[in-house]
Amino acid sequence: MYTLKKSLGQHFLKDENICRKIVASLQQYPFKQLLEVGPGGGALTKYLLELKGIDFKTVELDEEKVDYLINTFPELKGKIIHRNFLNIEKPFTGKFTVVGNFPYNISTQILFKMLDWKEDVECMLGMFQKEVAQRIAAKEGSKVYGVISVLVQAFFSVEYVFDVNPTCFQPPPKVKSGVIRLLPLARIPEMKSEKDLFLLVKTAFNQRRKTLRNAVKDLFDAAILKDELFNKRAEQLTVKEFAELTFKMN
Repeated sequence: MYTLKKSLGQHFLKDENICRKIVASLQQYPFKQLLEVGPGGGALTKYLLELKGIDFKTVELDEEKVDYLINTFPELKGKIIHRNFLNIEKPFTGKFTVVGNFPYNISTQILFKMLDWKEDVECMLGMFQKEVAQRIAAKEGSKVYGVISVLVQAFFSVEYVFDVNPTCFQPPPKVKSGVIRLLPLARIPEMKSEKDLFLLVKTAFNQRRKTLRNAVKDLFDAAILKDELFNKRAEQLTVKEFAELTFKMN
């Protein structure tokens, strides 16, 4: 068999019903190219391999798991990318879908990778720690609305699909999990540049308890800061408002 490595944040799915539910949710939006991130023991992989007419690849860092997967599913030969997901290039040419029970210790970095690949990611369906999943899907006014909420929602619509209990994993994590779906927005909010949006959002939430005027004062001229919008705190601004503000930055 194989061993579980805490250093890699490994909590493997064992609940067949949840695996089938993920695959059913995945199939709600058609795709021809599919990348699985972190197959682990292959609980989800075995169902993904059954999908017909799909160019399938899976990326796994742990050499022991790679050997196990190839021995268990010989049809995976040539389909496994044995590398750290965060360091790989786009695995396909053109549009592709991403799915996975993502390692919780790099889940935020995985989302930033999705942002890097946003021109080609047609859908992402992933398992995250519930708290992180809720944060990604949060709307303005929520206590958990923050940097990752705004940056992801500037380019993707986010749907919280369903909860997953700790008992569905081996070993059971100490937290609940949640599956979310990202779909590209038909129309991205107009912004000065992505770089400016990232800087503004990160600066605003870095001091989220302060008014926007005090949190981002170094990014705007004094005359601009007189606008009533700056009386608000970062968590009160919509994604669209953040995007519009970038045009007024220094």
